[in-house]
Amino acid sequence: MNGETMIAQTLDGVAETVEVHFEDLDAQGVVHNGRYVLLLERALSAYWARNGYPWDPSSPQFMNVFFVVKEFSITYHAPITRPGPVSVRLWIDHLGTTSAVYGFRVVSRDESVTYADGRRVQVRLDPATLRPAVIGPELRAACEPLLTRAARDRDVQPA
Repeated sequence: MNGETMIAQTLDGVAETVEVHFEDLDAQGVVHNGRYVLLLERALSAYWARNGYPWDPSSPQFMNVFFVVKEFSITYHAPITRPGPVSVRLWIDHLGTTSAVYGFRVVSRDESVTYADGRRVQVRLDPATLRPAVIGPELRAACEPLLTRAARDRDVQPA
């Protein structure tokens, strides 16, 4: 794929294509449970970088995306047994004042097989104090394509 990611916009967020690498497999020949976190991270990084929010300290947007993971949960459904492309479908279930709750599914490219699903809670921090900080209007607007319909109705603040 030459490092490209593919995106499919739907009502429930986006699907990012990410690569499973040989080193992601464990001794049994399946993706190690701890590597699913990296698959999600690769998908989130690709999505946000493409939308103007790279995790790069030299970027002017970097301070806006200073988030830490507060909670991560995952349920495994079927093993991934070989290197190659898979999709990570991700969305935002709740966009709070200082936090975002992502939902995700790691799926086959055609989305007919769900390998794992879960959620990840992130909190935006003030880089100087390391205390929770408000998610500003520009970043909130950038989150809108990821919001589920329920989150959009509940969490989008009027301008």
